This record gives sequence, structure tokens and C-alpha cells, in this order.
Amino acid sequence: MDEEQRDMKAHKAYYQRVDFVSNSLQGIPQLCPCESITKEIVDEEDTYDYLLGKRYFICKDFENDGLHYRQPWVIGVQEEVERLKLKVLRHENLLRECEALKEHVKMLVNRVSELEVSL
Repeated sequence: MDEEQRDMKAHKAYYQRVDFVSNSLQGIPQLCPCESITKEIVDEEDTYDYLLGKRYFICKDFENDGLHYRQPWVIGVQEEVERLKLKVLRHENLLRECEALKEHVKMLVNRVSELEVSL
């Protein structure tokens, strides 16, 4: 019974790691969960329309066990562009808020200077 429980726990841990890898695969991966770097490769055997080969971001130590990254280049770049667009939008909103605060500070400085003159 103990051996069966250990085996079940090992399987559960493996599936949790596979789930983590699949959920963490967003944007252009820099490091694989195995802590190896990812590189860009072109699969010459996989042709698309007129292009020779498909591009992938792939773990340097890739094994087809579900614990390493192998992501199509197009998907990684598309997700990275979407992430960057959201980041730029947040920065634009922050700039607008800063401009509004700057105007508010100018108004307060003017009111303080008016109060100082009246005293």
C-alpha cells in the first residue's frame, strides 16, 4: 500500500509540473522551468506555405516529456506584443494622471501664494 501511495504522489507531482509548464508558457520564454536557456530554432522538416521551416522557441535541453518549453515563434511573439501593448497603455494612463496632478499642484501653489500675500 505504501508503494502504491508513493507512486500516486509521484504521478500527481509530475502532472502538476506539466500543468505549471503549460500555464507558464506566455510570451517569449527566456528560461525553461528546468533552468536551461531557451533558443530560437528553425525546424527544416516542418514547412509552411512557401516558407522553409517553422520557427520555435525551444529549451536547450529539450525532451518531449512535457516539462520543457517548445513554443511556436509566432505565438510567443504575438503574446509578447500583446503584453507590451498593455504595458504601454498603463504607462499612457499614468502619464495622463501625472499631468492632472501637475495641474492640481500648480493650482494649490497659486492659492498658497495668494494666501501668503493676503496675510
